[in-house]
Amino acid sequence: MADSKVETISRLAQWRIENFGPCSYKRSDPFKLGIWNWHFSIEKNRYLYIRLFPEPSRVSKEQPPLARFVLRVSSSGPGRRPYISPIHERLIRTSDDFVWPVDSTFLGRFIIDVEFLDLKICPLNGGEASPVWPSDGLMQSVSTQSTLRCLSRMLDEGIHADVTINTAEGTLRAHKAILSATSPVFQSMFNHDLKEKESSTIHIKDMSLESCMALLSYLYGTIKQENFWKHRLALLGAANKYDIADLKDACEESLLEDINSTNVLARLQEAWLYQLNMLKKGCLTYLFDFGKIYDVRDEVNDFFRHADRDLMMEMFQEVLTVWKP
Repeated sequence: MADSKVETISRLAQWRIENFGPCSYKRSDPFKLGIWNWHFSIEKNRYLYIRLFPEPSRVSKEQPPLARFVLRVSSSGPGRRPYISPIHERLIRTSDDFVWPVDSTFLGRFIIDVEFLDLKICPLNGGEASPVWPSDGLMQSVSTQSTLRCLSRMLDEGIHADVTINTAEGTLRAHKAILSATSPVFQSMFNHDLKEKESSTIHIKDMSLESCMALLSYLYGTIKQENFWKHRLALLGAANKYDIADLKDACEESLLEDINSTNVLARLQEAWLYQLNMLKKGCLTYLFDFGKIYDVRDEVNDFFRHADRDLMMEMFQEVLTVWKP
């Protein structure tokens, strides 16, 4: 059935129910978030009972999810007033592990959202749960790990460093060869008769010492996931300035992963500033296709006062597309 489908974006899943009677039961199609396929189910008796659970499988049995999430129920159409759950944190193995009774009348057409604030894999042996987001990626080979250790020593100990970087808060030492290999802008500085070549000094006054160190760690291949997430906005600006395409793509993908009502307008502005079409589309989809524009109505006026005119026109076109008859 058409109204069994659940749409997802980033960490949000949305189920639009077209027709629900006073004594009814419905179950959604499976939807993928994290490593699990999930289901909603709803049942109307005295209360509206909403269940959220992973699809029975080997994955959900051996690696059950520890989820932290918020549920919302709202009527369809403009001016809707959502019914919002507290923040739940549950180990969910089956449909019996979580049920939310809603003491309100929702019949006919309405929408159920779940926004995952965190997802972890709970080990069966009782050890520490491991996060699904962010992922550290694939295991690297022994030779690659050895090379990265050498590069890390070169950076940390300044082994044969031949260029000084002046930041807003202090100086760092690096290697012209590494910088040139990773950025055509840096390469141009050292290949032509520019002041950076003559003085072996680069001035990066728009970055803090810590953010610039995160940039160097990325270029040397030794950045930690938590440092990347902490400095990704500064890294995005540096990637754009120094034409580091793979870093710019990584920042865009990362910013797309945790869009929410608190940051979506700022993310949209960043997407426009740095021409990140995938992130821009994700923000517009979150706001208009998923109806989250109602959650940020108080911030929108201030956003429009400072937003680029072309961006405002694009948002208006998105409204027309979503709300066309």
